Amino acid sequence: MEKTIVTTGKTIDIAIENALTQLGLDRDSVSVQVLCQAKSGFLGFGAQDAKVQVTYEAPDLVPEAPKVALSSASRSKPRKPAKQEAPKAEPKMPEAPKAPKAEKPARPARQPKAEAPKTEAPKAAAPKVEAPKAEPKVFAPAEPGSVEEKIETFLKGLLEHMGSDAVPHATKGEDNTYSVELVGKDLGYLIGRRGDTLDALQHLANYTINRSLDEHIRINVDAESYRAKRDESLRRYACKKAQQVLKVRRRTMLEPMNAYERHVIHSALQDMENISTHSTGTEPNRRVVIEYVR
Repeated sequence: MEKTIVTTGKTIDIAIENALTQLGLDRDSVSVQVLCQAKSGFLGFGAQDAKVQVTYEAPDLVPEAPKVALSSASRSKPRKPAKQEAPKAEPKMPEAPKAPKAEKPARPARQPKAEAPKTEAPKAAAPKVEAPKAEPKVFAPAEPGSVEEKIETFLKGLLEHMGSDAVPHATKGEDNTYSVELVGKDLGYLIGRRGDTLDALQHLANYTINRSLDEHIRINVDAESYRAKRDESLRRYACKKAQQVLKVRRRTMLEPMNAYERHVIHSALQDMENISTHSTGTEPNRRVVIEYVR
């Protein structure tokens, strides 16, 4: 069952955060409609908080079946058979002598079948061949003086200043595109929140390396396949939000994203019927808006 809640705050983000705190949900589980933008007023007069309407899915409550009260007559009926059945249980006691028939377990003569364990069944279980561990990816060393070497040298120095032992490996792709994979332990802080640190390393590498080249190249920095995982997560998130828009036929505004993430959202929904997307706002708070169209 779908429910809504209206909250306010000094900004739209604060109003949304207030709603999420009240509901105990995360941002991916709700859709947001901005009812009123925040106004600063003049000299403190006419100020107005932002107001948003948050829609969320609440579990349907299944009404309990009403308990049928037993009439006084029905309550008394079960007592009578209880008194009659008690004496019947006693005459069954003499049947206990039949227990001697239990001597049938004296068929240990068939115990030779117990020799079945001698079958090499455990040997069948023996082939517990462990799956071969994935061998670490081997990277070819960059040629001296190549663009790959310049990229690796720059990023290696940058990572050392950050106190990281990660090693960058650059490979050339198509259309002057170079992919850099960071290899090492504890790469989580190099990825950052939603890839913020990776984006910063990528931006610095693109800016610095392109200054020393005659032609423009594009450098993509990744660690632990974060980019592919993030792309898949964004596509699922976009489809989920689009389904909510189709259900309520109201537009929804997603959280702020960088240009690449917004591109993933647009691409994921470009072929969906009755759905249109566009971006609004200014960096770094530019967002994707998903709308229902007929």
